[in-house]
Amino acid sequence: MAINNVNNGLPKAPVDNNKVNSQQQVKSNQTAAQQAAASAAQASTAPRQDSVSLTQSAQQLNQVQKKSADVPVNQEKVDKLKKAIQSGEYKVDPQSLAKKIARLESEIFGMKS
Repeated sequence: MAINNVNNGLPKAPVDNNKVNSQQQVKSNQTAAQQAAASAAQASTAPRQDSVSLTQSAQQLNQVQKKSADVPVNQEKVDKLKKAIQSGEYKVDPQSLAKKIARLESEIFGMKS
């Protein structure tokens, strides 16, 4: 299939090599500038730092653990309790235990029981 009337029958305009070269050079310079800017941005960007934040409950638990490490231990009482538990003589009063747990939680978390 033939195409007729290319350029509306007018003669083809001569190519201005100087104009083409300058356009290519401008485009090349722009590309080089973009690449340089991209690599500079990557180089200047500081590496991301990891961070950790603890909830208020975790901070309180940490404080309780630090305080408990400083409390003296009555080793004689601990040994008696161990012996009673191992021999099966130690009996737990569930109501008394529940009251003590509730009181401890209220002290730790600042609630009234």
